Amino acid sequence: MTRGLRIDPLAKSYLLVLIAAGILYGISCAPGAVWQDSGLIQYRVWHHDIEGRLGLALSHPLYYLVAIAAGRIPLGEFGHRVNCVSGMAAALAVANLYLLMRLWLGRIFPAVIAAVTLALSHTFWWHASIAETYTLWAALFLGELICLLQHTRTGKPAYLYLLGLLNGMAIAVHMLASIPLACYAVFVVVLLAKRTLRIRHAAIVVLLWIVGALPYEILIVRNIAQSGDVLAVLASAAFGDRWQAEVLNTSLSWSIIQENVLLGALNFPTPNALLFFAGCCSLYRVRPAPFRIIAAAMLALFLLFASRYTVSDRYAFFIPFYCMVAAMIGLGTQEILSRTKRGVAPRLIAAFSLLPLGVYAAAPKLARQAKLDLRTRQDVSYRDDYEYFLRPWKTGYRGAERFAAEALAAVESDAVIWADITTVPPLLYAQQVKALRPDVKIVSRIASTQGSPAVNAETIAGLVAEHPVYVVSRMPRYCPAFIIEKYSLVKAGVLWRVTPPAQTNTDTHGQARTAAFVAAARKL
Repeated sequence: MTRGLRIDPLAKSYLLVLIAAGILYGISCAPGAVWQDSGLIQYRVWHHDIEGRLGLALSHPLYYLVAIAAGRIPLGEFGHRVNCVSGMAAALAVANLYLLMRLWLGRIFPAVIAAVTLALSHTFWWHASIAETYTLWAALFLGELICLLQHTRTGKPAYLYLLGLLNGMAIAVHMLASIPLACYAVFVVVLLAKRTLRIRHAAIVVLLWIVGALPYEILIVRNIAQSGDVLAVLASAAFGDRWQAEVLNTSLSWSIIQENVLLGALNFPTPNALLFFAGCCSLYRVRPAPFRIIAAAMLALFLLFASRYTVSDRYAFFIPFYCMVAAMIGLGTQEILSRTKRGVAPRLIAAFSLLPLGVYAAAPKLARQAKLDLRTRQDVSYRDDYEYFLRPWKTGYRGAERFAAEALAAVESDAVIWADITTVPPLLYAQQVKALRPDVKIVSRIASTQGSPAVNAETIAGLVAEHPVYVVSRMPRYCPAFIIEKYSLVKAGVLWRVTPPAQTNTDTHGQARTAAFVAAARKL
């Protein structure tokens, strides 16, 4: 009689954390179309677009290769499958953090607290619920730290080999990996100088890094071959088409500092946040020394990078820092438990680790009552910004799909809809994935229906004369100036009809017809 397969206790606990996090994020993933950049990710995956149109730094090719493969699985809705890539990658990141802390500290409870802290941090969870690239990057990064820890403990070059491969893959997901890459490069140079690492081993690390980064390198080489402009392509690979100033920004205003503090409070709304400082204070005593030095350097570099970055979605770039904060909270947990008697302390820390659940559930109502300015637009139908941005889970969220279905149902045949970056993804999703209203032309600066007419100052007069033309907003940031300045906008359900000024009060028949379309759409 054969004995059953025995699973190593560490591997078993890792799998349990992975499964628990996978269930959490599987439940919280948005079931279909989403807004803005996440919706554009779905659009690119649908079209198998590996490169994108915003510069190589925003191409994220390895992520798209994974998402395209997931999108082809014939289970459930396409949008949900793409969103779940972020969720499953987030679960892997949480499990990797647990394994890292378990190997580093040798105790289960601090590792669990670190994993729960990251899993329930607002920005990380929010990006695990929609189509985004950051969670896959985090999973690879935390895998790198496991390899780094094991190498500093054992000296085995095999761990450095795997570290090089994982960081190359992380570069192919997101250029955030260049910050850890700089730290690893310095570490390898120090090892070579001390002659604790042979040149041939370092060469293998570099070779495996090149292999891991191949999806990104192929795009770079192809663009150089097509354009012949090496410097321009390398700038695109480093900064994208137009974000060099933001990436290299060195100024730090008081308003940005305040925003950074508020973002931190939103992500760690629990007394356990104080354990971060305990962890930082005890870091200098934790072995191995090379690992703690590199961890401290990454903590500082990630904070420095994100805190002075000035893009509109800068909150997402704190995710690497939050990964390190969660690790420091785990370390702080170990420090507190080593200085207190067993009893109430572990129970309080465990209870406080779950406190964010209640905070996020109550946050939209409290923010609405306080009339808190989220600095987001308030003109998108079926998107309550307090709910959408303050509550990280997107279970059952269909707001983007409702908006798109109603907009497409409300317009006449051969209509033209000019949309902004927030609203164009669900409109294109409804038209191309759901096959709704193929006769309607959806136009934007980012992506458009195939065969759409150009919408600009020179063409708008002819378009208005020949087609029903609509915009999704009359706000200056989201509606072209050449429309706002010369045309009137008549409310038409979730859209605005573009009309010559003289027709504003006379086109009652058109308004009635639009109202009928909207009423029919709401019955769907």
